[in-house]
Amino acid sequence: MAKLPDVDSAYALTSPDEIKDLYRQWSHSYDVGFGESQGYQLPREVAAAFVGAGGEGPVLDVGAGTGLVGEVLRVMNTEPIDGIDLSQEMLDMAAMKGIYRHLVVCDVTEPLDLRDAPYNGVVSAGTFTLGHVGPSAIHNLIDVAATGAVFVLSVNQAHYATGGFEAVFEDLGAQISALQFRDVRIYDDRADEVHRNDIARLVIFTKS
Repeated sequence: MAKLPDVDSAYALTSPDEIKDLYRQWSHSYDVGFGESQGYQLPREVAAAFVGAGGEGPVLDVGAGTGLVGEVLRVMNTEPIDGIDLSQEMLDMAAMKGIYRHLVVCDVTEPLDLRDAPYNGVVSAGTFTLGHVGPSAIHNLIDVAATGAVFVLSVNQAHYATGGFEAVFEDLGAQISALQFRDVRIYDDRADEVHRNDIARLVIFTKS
């Protein structure tokens, strides 16, 4: 029997093709088999930080997946929301929820050509993590944001420490303002013992 997708298999990914294959397999069970069973609270943390920082729509949800961040943003009356992701199958599940204005398959490591840019806000939960996307993609997100746009990007703490994120944010210099960080748990106490205390760093800033 093939091993079911899980956190460890996601962290071990090494290429876009592997990412697409894993999330194709995971798409139908992701919300319940992962989101609920692991107590995946990072989408709520990202959405709350965005609204708390004065973020408003239209907002781009980067690595939207099945729409977990979008669900919280809609409850918080933040719309319209567009979503992008590398996985068509994950976006198909998000589309069924009726949350998003537009959903587009694209690779954030490449320049983004989005018809509704620029956005007033950019959010991301779980995309900048081990085995997924590195810091170079942040420049592509800056390019599709309006002046004054609020960003809340979660970065797995281990990935932040080893992936070169600190240097990228320093290099952005005057392109961004009001830069702040907040460390939050990715999962609640329902998570397995190995990942229960995994931490994400929320990077919060405004495009100057």
